[in-house]
Amino acid sequence: MRHSLPQSPQFYVTAPQPCPYLDGRVERKLFTALQGSNADSLNDVLSHQGFRRSQNVLYRPSCADCAACLSARIVVRDFTPGRSMRRILRRNADLHREATTPWASEEQFALFRRYLGSRHSDGGMADMDVYEYAAMVEETPVRSRVVEYYRPGPEGRILTAVCLTDVLSDGLSMVYSFFDPDLADRSLGTYVILDHIRIALEAGLEHVYLGYWVPGSRKMDYKARFKPLEIYRAGHWQRLDSDTELRLNTHPLGNDPIAEQVAAIYLPDAE
Repeated sequence: MRHSLPQSPQFYVTAPQPCPYLDGRVERKLFTALQGSNADSLNDVLSHQGFRRSQNVLYRPSCADCAACLSARIVVRDFTPGRSMRRILRRNADLHREATTPWASEEQFALFRRYLGSRHSDGGMADMDVYEYAAMVEETPVRSRVVEYYRPGPEGRILTAVCLTDVLSDGLSMVYSFFDPDLADRSLGTYVILDHIRIALEAGLEHVYLGYWVPGSRKMDYKARFKPLEIYRAGHWQRLDSDTELRLNTHPLGNDPIAEQVAAIYLPDAE
């Protein structure tokens, strides 16, 4: 018997787990499977509503007593790098970019393990093996690219940074990036974002999606430096001005019940 996929996505909520961003909090996620011939359009529609992709799943936080996680995107046409960012661009002018189909390599995995060991040794991905890493990169039903950055070395080029990137109708979504943790002076995390802004501009795309910005989380502070930044809040995208940023950093928690989130989703283009 042949089974067809449902025309509208089915949504589910995870069980509570410790929040990775705010101590003493718990998180739940609203998620749906990403599959079938409409995967690209569904990824577009839900990314525009604050969702993120992980392999073949789209998700967003759905916490009963907290709304601190805010999806963030850079408005690339209005972005102008400041003095420190221009220095970072010059410092990394020797890097060579290559964008390929989403394919995992041993070289990537070795860099990934070094990055996790240095930056996120106690995180949820710390125990990922090579097969799980390959699944993270390769299990994508949408338009994705692996963007690799190489620097010259005495015996050939050296892989320095990697970003798994989705191509949306209006921009680039940086799904996950990692880099050489021993090159702190290069500010590679910032550089990769700056280079994605450049790629988006060259392609005529409007946004670079950064994932979630969490006011009050030191891990996420860097995202607010890429102005103008838009955040998805109260059902729409809005520019993050200095007053709003101060207010959110002072009072990052909100009230966003699961039932309200589910009821707010309207997907006329996902059928």
